Amino acid sequence: MPYALPAARALGLTLVLLSAAPTALAAEGWSVVPAAGGTADGRPSVYAEGAPGTVLQDAVSVLNPGTRPVTLRLRGADADNTADGAFTVRDRAADTGAWIAFAGHVDGRRTAVRELSVRVPAHTRADVPFTIGVPAAAAPGDHPGAIVASGGGRTSAVRVQLRVPGPALSALTVEHVRVGGGGISYELVNRGTTVLAPRLAVHAGGVFGTLLDRGPRALPVELLPGRRVTLHEPWTGPSAFDTATVRLTVTAADGVRATGTAKVRPVPWSVVAAVSGALVATAAALSVVRHRRRAGVPGPGRRGRRVRDGRTGEQSGTEVELTGAVS
Repeated sequence: MPYALPAARALGLTLVLLSAAPTALAAEGWSVVPAAGGTADGRPSVYAEGAPGTVLQDAVSVLNPGTRPVTLRLRGADADNTADGAFTVRDRAADTGAWIAFAGHVDGRRTAVRELSVRVPAHTRADVPFTIGVPAAAAPGDHPGAIVASGGGRTSAVRVQLRVPGPALSALTVEHVRVGGGGISYELVNRGTTVLAPRLAVHAGGVFGTLLDRGPRALPVELLPGRRVTLHEPWTGPSAFDTATVRLTVTAADGVRATGTAKVRPVPWSVVAAVSGALVATAAALSVVRHRRRAGVPGPGRRGRRVRDGRTGEQSGTEVELTGAVS
């Protein structure tokens, strides 16, 4: 592949012929992975640690197992969480993504560039070096980022986990706990400067005892510094007229612990009062009706048939017919 070598040398790339393309890669097309020692070593991400003012070096490998060359565009990006906690990247880089640079050319001169176009021949792996220039004012803690590769109608990313040494803070809060719709919704907020892998325990107690008790388990989210995510825990909730207290306890490394609670009253007290008042009124009305019947007093809407007592001339409410002579 002599046509590719001059451009590769100019950009500092290392091109390696793939002797056999893995079946999975062949089915999916090109891929991008962390690189080390000229070969992909299966690292899940790029990890780097450097004090403010230092420049760190590493590389990613772009693998093209297909039968045609591919052209990809690489750039640095800041990592982010989606609203439900999944990993994503931000459109504009202001942190680690802005500190990542590749070797490129501008006006015929070799210089550091924020974006790089790489052409990878068929059945070839291209190792692309990059640098991370940690600013002198960088704050201690975790600065998650990524190297994003785009081409052929799709995008892939390699995570970059950068840590700046120094005093770091690990803290989170549990907020806006709600029960309804077949589950418990809540928000986790990373108030510190480190990436957190939270664990959740759930307890709910009602009038007659424990309704729900789930021990600590790992949540499927890496909560990045300063990010807020909304998560859900399945639960059908207490019975219609039960009152429950739901408590969420979230823990993480470095002694991080936070709780959030919610009171559950499925039936509003105003509804309970209205129903109770209606029941009392109904019971009182039935009591009056029973009393009238026992006293022989016609109830509302009923009339007794009156007859005249032939001997006294008085009206009686009793249906009686008198016979006999008048003396």
